[in-house]
Amino acid sequence: MKKVLILEDEVNIRSFVVINLKRAGYHAIEAGTGEEALDRLRDNPDIGVAILDIMLPDIDGFEVCRRIRATNKQIGIIMLTARTQEMDKITGLMTGADDYVTKPFSPAELTARIDALYRRLGGDMSADSELLAQGPFVMNTRNHTLEKSGSRVRLTQVEYAILKLFMQNPGRALSREEILSAVWGRDYEGELKIVDVNIRRLRIKIEDDTANPTYITTVWGFGYKWGA
Repeated sequence: MKKVLILEDEVNIRSFVVINLKRAGYHAIEAGTGEEALDRLRDNPDIGVAILDIMLPDIDGFEVCRRIRATNKQIGIIMLTARTQEMDKITGLMTGADDYVTKPFSPAELTARIDALYRRLGGDMSADSELLAQGPFVMNTRNHTLEKSGSRVRLTQVEYAILKLFMQNPGRALSREEILSAVWGRDYEGELKIVDVNIRRLRIKIEDDTANPTYITTVWGFGYKWGA
């Protein structure tokens, strides 16, 4: 059974999420503090998705996200954010989260986001090995790996999916809406800014000069283009 970690210090909210995860066929693993969540992850390395609240009694959800990403690039991470806190969403994404859900949220919305991350986790691992080579980059679509000039670049699931989309469409301007649909799914109801924040994160990892990007360039008023 697919495992999902839910980190939430409010027992009522956590119980509500756990009930709905079980109904959706997931094995829910609970944690009420950041340190407890990290312990649960160490004990259950096969957890595929982690749901992290931000306000916690010990370390905050951003720090938990950072620590998870320091050792695990493949796990899907969803942040629970307050509807009015715009910076929480951006900060969560920049620390390595793949998505965010604003409180209050519906069980259907959260389950759909988890389903999407699990689909991406499976990806095309069963496909025949295929290499995409452009400029200094080599992407192995079987192993979900990227190398730049022979050195491994560590990518999250979302970052990998975006870069794969770019490398499969070299020189083509892709709108934010196209990227959102291809990577997060056609039914995704989140905001377009999630694309921009993930592009910013990708540029930090692959560009020689993030202030003057040459591989992922901005098409003003439209989207982005890959130019390796």
